[in-house]
Amino acid sequence: MKNTAFNTKLIPATVLFFASGLLLFSQAPDAKEIVRRADEKFNGEKSSLMTMAMTIIRPSWQRTVEFKNWTKGRDNALTLITAPARDAGQSFLKRGTEMWSWNPAISRLIKLPPSMMSQGWMGSDYTNDDILKESSVVDDYEHILRGEENVDGRPCYRIEMIAREESAVVWSKQIRWIDKKEFLVLRAELYDEDGAIVRTETGSEIKMMDGRTIQTRIELVPADEPGNKTIVVIKDIKFNIPIEDSFFSQQNMKNVR
Repeated sequence: MKNTAFNTKLIPATVLFFASGLLLFSQAPDAKEIVRRADEKFNGEKSSLMTMAMTIIRPSWQRTVEFKNWTKGRDNALTLITAPARDAGQSFLKRGTEMWSWNPAISRLIKLPPSMMSQGWMGSDYTNDDILKESSVVDDYEHILRGEENVDGRPCYRIEMIAREESAVVWSKQIRWIDKKEFLVLRAELYDEDGAIVRTETGSEIKMMDGRTIQTRIELVPADEPGNKTIVVIKDIKFNIPIEDSFFSQQNMKNVR
């Protein structure tokens, strides 16, 4: 009888122990959800307008390009070069799966084939895909939480992203360090199809812009080109602005300001 009574008393405690374990397990962070939250925080849940300055640094020279970038969802993006004067007025449009560039100096509209997505944008270490966002960091990759690490003293999730077989993406793998509190991408490594690292990105100068905390300086460093880097500074950003789909048109890319 003693044994029976003893075991009966243990049952509630055992159930509580396993129930607590299941609760903790159900609350474990989902890697895809972390990446989605970081992506939406930086790009806006519905739309965004960013004003940026991009400095391209090479061993013997450097130059700065200023531009505006409008986005709406995944399907629409329009980028306008505003400086320097020789490049001002050039624009780039993505609508659905089609992309174009417009050069007012020669009055020429060019359709960009998918093969150009991996090429450098405006001579920088950014790719056309980075600017026009043809691929999705949420939908085109499998996400695996690889643990937690500190970046610049901030606790981060370390997430490995493997490209899906059916996805047409520039990077076969990415590793992202995403701040646990603010969901900021503070570091990223991007790899080619052979598994070799191509470039490293770091996010810094964290500030409040349009009601949310974001990284306002992004530095890209290619792995095999010593002395090369590209620095992007966000000067202004607006999230979830009202913008019609008709804004993203070939006609508007010639007239937008």
